[in-house]
Amino acid sequence: MKPVRILQVATVMNRGGLETMLMNYYRQMDRSKIQFDFIVHRDEEGHYDQEIIALGGKIYRMPQIKPGNYSPYFKRLDLFFKEHPYYQVVHAHINENSSFILKAAKKAGVPCRIMHSHLSDLGLDIKLPFRMYARLAIKDNPSSYFACSKSAGKWLFGKRLADSGKVVVLNNAVDVKQFSFNSSTRDAIRAELAAGDRLVIGHIGRFNEQKNHDFLIDIFKAVHDKEPNSMLVLAGEGHLRPMIEKKIERLGLSEHVKLLGVRADVSDLLQGIDIFLFPSLFEGLPVVLIEAQAAGLSCVISDTITAETDVTGRLQFIGLKQPAEYWAEQMLSASREHADTAELLRKNGYDTSTMAKWLSDYYMDHVSESAFG
Repeated sequence: MKPVRILQVATVMNRGGLETMLMNYYRQMDRSKIQFDFIVHRDEEGHYDQEIIALGGKIYRMPQIKPGNYSPYFKRLDLFFKEHPYYQVVHAHINENSSFILKAAKKAGVPCRIMHSHLSDLGLDIKLPFRMYARLAIKDNPSSYFACSKSAGKWLFGKRLADSGKVVVLNNAVDVKQFSFNSSTRDAIRAELAAGDRLVIGHIGRFNEQKNHDFLIDIFKAVHDKEPNSMLVLAGEGHLRPMIEKKIERLGLSEHVKLLGVRADVSDLLQGIDIFLFPSLFEGLPVVLIEAQAAGLSCVISDTITAETDVTGRLQFIGLKQPAEYWAEQMLSASREHADTAELLRKNGYDTSTMAKWLSDYYMDHVSESAFG
């Protein structure tokens, strides 16, 4: 018997939060029963594309969703579902734009149409009118509503629906065992970073407005002024990286900041860090903060992030209106020890080994026998 094929919808399968969450679940699935395929909206290859293909998944490329392109995009969607009538579950992860995918899926008779919220805000965005248009198009196009946190559910689906109990909170789970502290790995990473006995502050995230790198550098400058034997490690890429590099140079921090680009070994990298810094302007429930907690790190983060993120008691929430010097003081007083947090994460449903079974069962409960080859 062939596996049921579940259609996942993303922008591009790079190493972002929702993409990492998807891959965490995908790797744990019994692929003799369930197989993931992907619609993406970029022509370039994503970081996870080769792994998806190796795991047996298919990748379909669609044009970007943007003003002026709606009509041809909708036609492409209709054609896609006409050519692929066997999908009985579509799981869309592109926030409000998921409404367009699910409208076409509903029109094609797809019975299970999951809309998954991964954000709790958009910030200031010139695309806001078009995003609002997409939110108005949600209507009853989804048959199921998922969110990474309660706040993300309220943001996309509204308080009434969120409070009705119809929104499923699917935890951004990680492979807890993979992130467990390992002293040999720590030594190897710190040797790579030439960290020695320095205080290593880490951050992992795209260089975009949401992640607030500009303020992050101010915080590190305040830390470094108080503790010169400190360094900052930044992993990720994005359009703001050149601007941040200039700021680092302007502040005289070039010798104390390492920009690592996109890393495939996040679980290892976290072993070499002492404190995790995450002053985002807004988030849903960041996978990287679950990963940092799985590595047992103390995390100093903005209070714009939902309290649901604190699974281990290792998070300290600080207001973004507090000056960089205050953030620095809190960071320097935080524990630099890696705690054993595995049991807490498992107990709270953040280990993929158990949560993948729940998701697999959910998919299987929503397909008929005709979905099998």
